[in-house]
Amino acid sequence: MPLKKYLLTGLLVWLPLAITIWVLLWLMGLLDGIVIGVISGLQAITSDSVVTLLERFKHIPGLGVVLVFGGLLVTGALVSNVAGRWWLLQWDRLLTRIPVFKSIYNSVKKVSDTLFSSNGNAFRTALLVQYPRPGMWTIAFQTGAPSGEVAEQLGSDFVSVYVPTTPNPTSGFFLMLPRSDVIELKMSVDEALTYVISMGSVAPASLTGHLPK
Repeated sequence: MPLKKYLLTGLLVWLPLAITIWVLLWLMGLLDGIVIGVISGLQAITSDSVVTLLERFKHIPGLGVVLVFGGLLVTGALVSNVAGRWWLLQWDRLLTRIPVFKSIYNSVKKVSDTLFSSNGNAFRTALLVQYPRPGMWTIAFQTGAPSGEVAEQLGSDFVSVYVPTTPNPTSGFFLMLPRSDVIELKMSVDEALTYVISMGSVAPASLTGHLPK
């Protein structure tokens, strides 16, 4: 039926845009809520004139996004020089001396440094791996190579990979596989993520190659 076909085609056109806008509005609302909470806290400890000034800021939409973006930009600029890096080192030393807190902070910092470092290799390569059993293939991302005691036990010819779940790639499985058991793909990480999220319905043209027997 043409009517059903037109409706589905229109849905495919507008659905990605609607979801994107919804996610951005949710994120903006979340950040605005945090900023409003901080402003409300400041109002409780400041004078009446400052309270009146802060009250005006509470009603500015998108203020949280602007403040977070500005804060990240200023922080990045400050720690890009020698003096900024020295203060960052002192900050890290202070945080890593707090019991319990230091364990969480160190773990998160190591992961973020690995993922977002410009000279890191995490999530820079898409792979094909056999999972959850031989003969079944899925998309994975190389996160590095085993090190320390694990490398001593396994040997040097292993790679660390992350196998994402679909359609939510933020959860998955961490595996260490022989390098000979993985196939490096030519597709970009973005293309591979699209392939995973779409559950295989959007296959990049670069998904070529021969699977090992």
